Amino acid sequence: MKISLITTIFIFLFSLATSGQSAIEKAKTLYENKRYEEVITLLESTKESDKDYGAAQYYMGRAAFDQERFEEASEYFEQAVETNDKIADYHYWLGNAYGSWAQKSNMFKQGMLAPKMKKAWESAIELDTKNIGARTSLIQYYLQAPGFMGGSVEKAKETANQIIKLNPAIGHKELGNVYFHEKNMVEAEKQYMEMVKADPSTMSGLATFYVNQKQYDKAFTMFEDVLKKNPEDYSVIYQVGKTSALSGQRLERGEECLKKYLTHAPKQNEPSHAGANMRLAQIQEKKGNKAEAKRLFEAALKSDGDLKEAKEGLQRVSK
Repeated sequence: MKISLITTIFIFLFSLATSGQSAIEKAKTLYENKRYEEVITLLESTKESDKDYGAAQYYMGRAAFDQERFEEASEYFEQAVETNDKIADYHYWLGNAYGSWAQKSNMFKQGMLAPKMKKAWESAIELDTKNIGARTSLIQYYLQAPGFMGGSVEKAKETANQIIKLNPAIGHKELGNVYFHEKNMVEAEKQYMEMVKADPSTMSGLATFYVNQKQYDKAFTMFEDVLKKNPEDYSVIYQVGKTSALSGQRLERGEECLKKYLTHAPKQNEPSHAGANMRLAQIQEKKGNKAEAKRLFEAALKSDGDLKEAKEGLQRVSK
C-alpha cells in the first residue's frame, strides 16, 4: 500500500514533535490530530501491569468513541475504570459510551445499559462536583427514562439548578430544555432569556427557540444581531437561511446566506453542505423556481441520501 505524501510528512513531523514523549503523551497528540487507528495501534500492547494501563484504555476508548464504535469504547472505558476508579473522566466517558451504544440498540439492551450509564455519570459527579457534562447527561436520562428506572422531571430540574450555580448560561439553557420538554413554553423562554443575560454569545440559542415556535421575526432579529457582531459566524449564517426556508420570509436574504455558507468548509457539529443545499432548494421552491429547486434537492440527496425533507421536496417539484 502506497503512503501518501501528506501521511509521510505527518509521520515525520509527528516523530519530531513527540521525540522523548511517553506513549500516553504520543497517543494524546495522535488523538488531537484525529489519528484514531494509530492511537489504538500505539496503545493496544500496553500491559495491565504497566502504570499507564488505565490511561491507555481511556485514550483507546476516546478513539473508538469518536469512530462511533460505542460497544468497543465501553469495553475500553470499563477497563480504565477498573484500573483506577478515582478519575471522574473515566466514569463520564463510560456513561457517554453506554448512552451512545444504547441509542443504537434494541429495547432489551437499552434496559440493560440504562442503569449503568446513570451510575457512571453519578460516579463522575461524586469524584468531580464541578463536572457539568455528567450533569447535562443525567438531565437527558431523567427526561427520557421511565419512572421505575429513575426518570424524573423534578430531578432534571434539580440538576439544572445545580448547573446554574456552576455555569449560569449552561444551567439556564438546560432548565429551559426541561420546560420545553414539558411543553411549558412560557417558562422555557424565560430560562433561555436568562441564558442570554448570563452569556450574550448564546443569543442564537434563543433565536432557535423562536424558530421552533414559528416566531420568525424575533428569530431573524436575533440572528442578525449576532451577525452584526460577528459577520463570519457560519453557524448563524446557515440559521438565517434555514429560517428563511422554513418561514418563506426574507427569501433573498436567506438565499444570500446559504450561498455564502456553501463557500465555507463545515466544522465538526456544523450543518453539512447537503443540508444547506436542501434549504436553498426549499427557498427556490417557494420562489417558484422548480427546476432550480429540483437540481438543489438532487444535489443534497447525492451528498446525503437520508435527508427526508429533501426526498419529500424532490417529489413535490418533480410533479
